[in-house]
Amino acid sequence: MMTNQIMEEKFDLRPLTEILEQYRNQKGAVIPILQRVQEAYGYLPKPILNEISKRTRIPLSRLLGVATFYAQFRLERRGRHLIRVCDGTACHVRGARKTIDIIKEQLDTPPGGSSPDYKYSMEIVYCVGSCSLAPVVVVDDKVYGQTVPDKLVRQLKRLE
Repeated sequence: MMTNQIMEEKFDLRPLTEILEQYRNQKGAVIPILQRVQEAYGYLPKPILNEISKRTRIPLSRLLGVATFYAQFRLERRGRHLIRVCDGTACHVRGARKTIDIIKEQLDTPPGGSSPDYKYSMEIVYCVGSCSLAPVVVVDDKVYGQTVPDKLVRQLKRLE
């Protein structure tokens, strides 16, 4: 009898089952399947990819090939709040590095990584197209311009 949990990290397989049922008779539905799975789990966990491969008979190498080719897919878990700090020329000159350092120190969130509680993830980007607002930080699609590091961290800590 199939369990609704996969070892390593526990995953509820009900969302996966529903997604695979929706695409059961559709050839070439790898991208929509992966999109929906990422929507359900927040990323593409390796045990879930293995389960997709097993249930659909799509080789794991093909799933990983698609997942690593397209930038929209993530193979690593990410925090609930994505903090994108611009470190392009204008932002760098106006102090983006200090913002990066303070977020790392006060929220325990390293560049390219997540906080231990997965509340935050931080990415360094090199232009968000708002140079006149430098330094700029984008949090969950909300743009913060002319950021002051300590004030920004206080705002971030209030996020649920």
